[in-house]
Amino acid sequence: MTEALPDDRLAKRNVTVLVAAQAILGGQMPMIFVVGGLAGGMLTDNPCFATLPISLIVFGSMTTAPWLSPLMQKYGRKTGFFIGAIAGALGSAVSAYGLYVASFAIFLLGSYISGIYMSAQGFYRFAATDTASESFRPKAISFVMAGGLISAILGPQLNKLVQDVSVVPFLGSYMAIIALNLVGMFVFLLLRLPKGTSKEPTATLAPRSRMQLLRDPSILVAIACGMVAYSLMNLVMTATPLAVVGCGLTKNNANDIVSAHVIAMFLPSFFSGHLINRFGVEKIMGLGLLILGSAGLTALNGLELGNFYAALILLGVGWNFGFIGATTLLTRAHAPHERGRVQGMNDAIVFGCVTIASIASGGLMNCSGGTVVQGWAAVNYAMVPFLLLAGAALLWLVITNKRTA
Repeated sequence: MTEALPDDRLAKRNVTVLVAAQAILGGQMPMIFVVGGLAGGMLTDNPCFATLPISLIVFGSMTTAPWLSPLMQKYGRKTGFFIGAIAGALGSAVSAYGLYVASFAIFLLGSYISGIYMSAQGFYRFAATDTASESFRPKAISFVMAGGLISAILGPQLNKLVQDVSVVPFLGSYMAIIALNLVGMFVFLLLRLPKGTSKEPTATLAPRSRMQLLRDPSILVAIACGMVAYSLMNLVMTATPLAVVGCGLTKNNANDIVSAHVIAMFLPSFFSGHLINRFGVEKIMGLGLLILGSAGLTALNGLELGNFYAALILLGVGWNFGFIGATTLLTRAHAPHERGRVQGMNDAIVFGCVTIASIASGGLMNCSGGTVVQGWAAVNYAMVPFLLLAGAALLWLVITNKRTA
């Protein structure tokens, strides 16, 4: 058995810190995904716009990635992570004020600012690979993502305690999110990562242009599969609280279902890195796409509480295999001096598509039919063409690699 490189001791330390950050700061995301659509529906007169606050968060993440990634390449990951946590606190403060004055516009502004945090959180998985050997990288990514398991429990359970503490619905949720950001940001002081890439041997080399990068089959397919896995997960998860409450179940049911979903997103991270090393990244990505498809079939099979739980659990597992696989494939396809450009471009494209998915989620759920049943069915049927697209791209990569082997 090949032993880990000595440098992996530093990588494991950084992974531990990033797991803690994912657990503490990451708790805000399931909270926002539960209350964002419900609060949006409360503030707007048009139900088609109910999920727009979540869309603005993802849009904020999309527009942040292109400048945050190069900034971290130049000044270090910690700088970007502190910016993200401060933005998370500020965005939640603005959202809380929007709720207090019943202003949908102000609430949307706060959501956009919160998207800066979401973008920064997305780079935790890349930071885990900065000091890791090639063999440890899939495991490092998986372990950091596994920190979301704690946030999956912490966020929704905390939300159940605080969402109704104020006469203004959900105001307590956003006040709690402010606290998570202000406390959790100090975890980053423990990171031991490169301050920048200016001293790297390859720093004098010019990175490939974006078009050259997109002509690399591995990069193109990694972006495509990551985009589809994340977008479809967001499409269904964003609509879930609206569907659950619309079917006569409770807000606490919605919290528990989202909690189970986020647990399913991150629990496989304890072994998905091992599976990638053993069976190959393409096979695990393909398995993820198949599981996402089974989630849609389960959701279409009924509107009972058990159907929601089963569908959202499968959705989480499918996202894990698809997204961690895509991230691993991407990190193997570029040189260190291309990191800022590739990772920023990847997250801008991925979260741009997630933005479209979250906007479409509210429209499909509330405006594509006359009933909750029709809306929920439309959300799940919308997964089909994108799963076929990602599957075709992955098959093309496998064939291309065999031809060039």
